[in-house]
Amino acid sequence: MQLQRGITFLKEKTQAKFSLFVKMNTLIILLFIPIIIMYTYSNDVTYDVVSKELQMSNTKQLTFLSSQIDSRMNQMKDFSHIFSKDPNVQKFNGLHIWEDRYDRMQTRYVIQEKMVLQAGVMDIWPARYAVHSQQNKDVLSNYNKSPVYDEEYLERNMTGKWTYGDGGIQSADELKSFYLFYSDSLAQQGKLTGSSLVIEASFSYENIQNMLDTYKAGGQGDPFFYHKGDTPILNRSADKQLTSELIRYLDGKSPENTTQDVVKLDGKNYFVSSVKSSNLDWHLIDVVPLDQILGPMSFSRNLFYFSMCLLLVVGIAASILLYRNVQSPIKKLVRGLRRVQRGDYSVRLHTTNHNEFSFLFHRFNDMSRQIQDLIENVFNEKIRAREATLKQLQAQINPHFLYNCLGYIINMAQMKDEEAVVSMAYNLSAYYRYTTRMERETASLHEEIQLLINYLDIQKLRNARIDYHIDIPQEMRTQSVPRLMLQPIVENSVIHGVAKSYTSGEIRITGVMEDGYCKIYIDDDGPGLNPDQQEALNLKMQEPLKEEMGCGLWNTNQRIMHQFGNNSHLYFTNSPLGGFRTEIIWKIPTEDQHRNYPYTQGDT
Repeated sequence: MQLQRGITFLKEKTQAKFSLFVKMNTLIILLFIPIIIMYTYSNDVTYDVVSKELQMSNTKQLTFLSSQIDSRMNQMKDFSHIFSKDPNVQKFNGLHIWEDRYDRMQTRYVIQEKMVLQAGVMDIWPARYAVHSQQNKDVLSNYNKSPVYDEEYLERNMTGKWTYGDGGIQSADELKSFYLFYSDSLAQQGKLTGSSLVIEASFSYENIQNMLDTYKAGGQGDPFFYHKGDTPILNRSADKQLTSELIRYLDGKSPENTTQDVVKLDGKNYFVSSVKSSNLDWHLIDVVPLDQILGPMSFSRNLFYFSMCLLLVVGIAASILLYRNVQSPIKKLVRGLRRVQRGDYSVRLHTTNHNEFSFLFHRFNDMSRQIQDLIENVFNEKIRAREATLKQLQAQINPHFLYNCLGYIINMAQMKDEEAVVSMAYNLSAYYRYTTRMERETASLHEEIQLLINYLDIQKLRNARIDYHIDIPQEMRTQSVPRLMLQPIVENSVIHGVAKSYTSGEIRITGVMEDGYCKIYIDDDGPGLNPDQQEALNLKMQEPLKEEMGCGLWNTNQRIMHQFGNNSHLYFTNSPLGGFRTEIIWKIPTEDQHRNYPYTQGDT
């Protein structure tokens, strides 16, 4: 009966919750319908206003500016044609020799006066003119041009059309002037006949800047004059960062005669208009931020914001109701799960309500309690397994060393070398006095080095070629390490390094402490291993123990990883002595971990 009542209670609560959600969702959907309609209307207005305003106004103004520049260039070109027919200009290039020096000076004065008068007609567009007489090898100009006649200069620029620069040596980033060279010769333009009269018309890039400044003062854009491969001519108040980004965009896209594009630069949208000059292979570019022309959209935008505010008020009211009944219990449950994720299994959830969440809270508390019990059992079992593994690994290493020592004693006894037998027995006694104390699985590095000295002294008795050096800092010798960590590795160097060569015999053991790690390098000058063998040996250290593998190095690597973690390991490489190197690397334990492995140097 109680179970049936519980099920009925849950059904009623679920139906109530479902009914509340349906009502709230229906209300939100009904409110979204006018919002969507208004938003669609706002987008339509935005599209119409932006398209008409930019396409009609901006393009028309830019085209008008381009026509003004072309008109002034045409005026300069027409003046060059007319000026070449002027009697005084013809007289300046006359074929006869002037008789009177005063007449020559008067003619030059009249020509310069006419050029100065023509150049000063328009203040915004100052023009420069020069008359080159091929017959007389003379030059007249209305500006500070070199008076020296340069025929190579004329031949280089006789193209018959406007050009940017005079072909001279200039910096790539330096702004230049525009030039037009017109010859009165009846022959083809661009050819000098020997008696030609050449009219040079030019204007500075500052003329273009004057026009751009005037255009910018009456509009919203940021215009400039652009030609791919040349430094653009900017207005004097241009945004250089924006212009440089736009130029990179234009360099990758060759603009046509007249184009309009919306370009996204630095996260903002810009309307870019382009009009090509009819006299130059240059484009007049204008870039307008779209945000500056959205004024006509203010009404529709405000209407949209009003609708959003209305939706926000209704949404807040609905969210408060939802929070009290659903979200608050969910947040409690999420906080509890996060604490469990961090390892805090003692967390318990409590509630005074009787609904679906109270059932979840009870189930969560049961789950947390069960996980806590399970984790504690597994942790204790893992500690016991780890201790058993350490003892097993150490037991595998100890007989390995014993067999070698006993074999040596037998050999020396057969050879009647009593001193070697006594030395070996003494060192073997010291070794077992050290290894049979099983109350501790670790020892100080100082104790390990003392044991290593005993072992190497024994090997030196067996092989007079052996010479060893141990250089480990005193502060490093206080570190706690697994027992018999160094001896199997040094034994490996003796057997597989020194013993396999009649010329080798040096063993070097060095240690350093750096970057929170202890590192010991064991080097020999034996034959070593090739790169493939070294790589295979390093891979074996990461694999489970197999029957064909020697257990000494693998066990040592496993004991280091058990005590210091997975970042600690053995690594094998070439030795600077020319033989084989074994690197022992382990992370320096914290103070709390270090206390777990106490040592006393007098234990040996």
